[in-house]
Amino acid sequence: MLNVGQIEEGIVLDHIKAGKSLSLYHYLQLDKLECTTAIIKNAKSTKMGKKDILKIECNPSLLNMDVIGFIDHTITVNVIRKGKISEKLNLELPKEITNIIKCKNPRCITSIEQELPHIFILTDHEKEIYRCKYCEEKYISID
Repeated sequence: MLNVGQIEEGIVLDHIKAGKSLSLYHYLQLDKLECTTAIIKNAKSTKMGKKDILKIECNPSLLNMDVIGFIDHTITVNVIRKGKISEKLNLELPKEITNIIKCKNPRCITSIEQELPHIFILTDHEKEIYRCKYCEEKYISID
């Protein structure tokens, strides 16, 4: 039995699709933060079969919840304070995301103007489709 200790202050991301925790780690830029992070891959789950879990010990305000919502809005987010779950957050698909993904259209203004932020707008909530704000190029996920 694997035992990962409890955290005093931070966030536990639970019910991550198996194999997605490392991409979430990179999207959240946890390698650039001074946070203690535990990545648990392929944990047994009655609900999902297998799942990943991320335990991040840091101030929750340092993490971009839009990134988590964009990657998978069904992830369970438990905010930990004083070693206990203080709240559970329900995520939604963000209506707009900035500098999380890049436009692949070579004719897009973001390809020419390097300092321009990459902004994508949620255009179809049901199909989870995002489009570039500037050229309307559809973002295609690489699942």
